Amino acid sequence: MPGPQCPVPTGGKLVVISGPAGAGKTVIVREALRRTGALYSVSVTTRQPRPGEVDGRDYRFLDVHAFERLREAGELLEWALVHGNYYGTPAAPVRQALASGRTMILEIDVQGALQVHGRMPGGTYVFIVAPSDEELRRRLVERQTEPPEVIERRLARAKAEIEMARASGCYAHIVVNDELPAAVERVVNLIEDVARP
Repeated sequence: MPGPQCPVPTGGKLVVISGPAGAGKTVIVREALRRTGALYSVSVTTRQPRPGEVDGRDYRFLDVHAFERLREAGELLEWALVHGNYYGTPAAPVRQALASGRTMILEIDVQGALQVHGRMPGGTYVFIVAPSDEELRRRLVERQTEPPEVIERRLARAKAEIEMARASGCYAHIVVNDELPAAVERVVNLIEDVARP
């Protein structure tokens, strides 16, 4: 649960995108950012960078003590413990973007999205899913970034996340990433609709 409440102004538009590992949300978000000009909230995490990830672009990589300091100071809009690592959204960039009338995209998990939804129910909440469990497994194996036991944990978590997302009533939009260009187009259209005055 978040620490002390930090009010977030709502002059701009908030778009929260979630989905299990392997659903393709990161690729979709990157392309949506390129095409819409929306801003991106860089999350903080205590996990180690994966090959090709850049600190400050993909995540801000922190040690546990630095993360806990942010959390205790109430400087996180949301936070969660996932696969043994902490993840969170710094509140200040979100506040600044919304106060200036910009569209801000958060790419966060379901736990975090539900926390944000409790504080900002007027945002647009989008959940990305793979077309099947088999396709999700194939994508996770194809990434070759994790050992088989971690992939199995991610698959189990994916099922739980999908059930939680559907039951929450938080996500008004479920996008099936069966064909990447079509999924990107659906998300871009949602963002552009939200951003219209």
